[in-house]
Amino acid sequence: MRFIPFAVAAVAVGALLIGGSADAATVQKSPQFDGAVYSAAYLGDTVFVGGSFANAVVGGRSYPRTRLAAFNARTGALLDWAPAADDTVRAIAADGNSVYAAGDFSRIGGAKRDSLAKLDAKTGAVDAFSHTIAGSPVALAVGGGRLYVGGRFTGVDSARRTNLAAFSLATGALDGKWAPTTDDAVQALAFTPQRVYLGGSFHRTDNVANSLRLSAVDPADGSLDRGFQPRPDAVVTSVAVGADGTVYAGQGGQGGRAAAYTPGGKVRWTRVFDGDVQAVAVLGGVAYIGGHFDRACKTNQNGSQGACTGGSLSRVKLAAVDASGRLLDWAPQANGIVGVRTLAASENLHQVTAGGEFTTVGGVSQKRLAVFT
Repeated sequence: MRFIPFAVAAVAVGALLIGGSADAATVQKSPQFDGAVYSAAYLGDTVFVGGSFANAVVGGRSYPRTRLAAFNARTGALLDWAPAADDTVRAIAADGNSVYAAGDFSRIGGAKRDSLAKLDAKTGAVDAFSHTIAGSPVALAVGGGRLYVGGRFTGVDSARRTNLAAFSLATGALDGKWAPTTDDAVQALAFTPQRVYLGGSFHRTDNVANSLRLSAVDPADGSLDRGFQPRPDAVVTSVAVGADGTVYAGQGGQGGRAAAYTPGGKVRWTRVFDGDVQAVAVLGGVAYIGGHFDRACKTNQNGSQGACTGGSLSRVKLAAVDASGRLLDWAPQANGIVGVRTLAASENLHQVTAGGEFTTVGGVSQKRLAVFT
């Protein structure tokens, strides 16, 4: 892929904790966008993003990128990967030579695709992979030779699928065996070789009680794993899994929460904020948290409209928490009402990418995408 180069600049915004050491956090120069960024995914040195934007902005100049774009994670250079979608891209996953997109679109890269598509990671060409989704997919995960899809839908092609489905990466075929169900929307997915974690607003997984909002199913046959039943109090908007198996969940509700769970579903820690947590990513044992909150509560108590009742610290749209649950000093201070919608992390590059609807970070213009190094 060709790229649009520019000088790489960096702005210090706080303390980024990687591998337990504190370094000056910087916002790396990267493309900015004229509309919301809903999802981001790393594939080697490339970051792919999807959203509702029409243009990427580099050095004050706009480049058409209709709801999909890619840039070099090391240099920040915008790549010429530009398979336009005709409506919002809400989820992206990348694997091998392919990028998978899900959202509200009916056409992508000039081809008809019903809200789910497979794209070449180098050229953006649309693959033959094509299915009819009866509803709205909003979450993707890749692993174990499968593409996992979550959302609010009732079927795929002629097969019944209730909010969850899987496809073979090799053939593109719907997996006939993997068919767990939920009684309400799935908003987040996370893959491990042992489990696929589900997050959302559902109360039952496979019609089993006590499997509400955050559950786990087998990655091969989709059977419910009854050894993980944390039962969070509010809708789960995002899920991530650390190298040690710790499960991290972003939650809404009265204010918002980020919580860490053992593989057995026991709470390791909970942090409370004055607004919803919409994104979680893990890097070097640190949980990076994004949302539309403005303050992190000093206690696990909050009151009317989520306001912290036991004191608070300023953490505008972004925060970080260590493995013990301690709130870290990292405070880039983004802005906006919705704030951060997505976070992605790369252990190899020691980076965290944030996307959303913010337009500044640390008081400096940074429209809807920021890469922290």
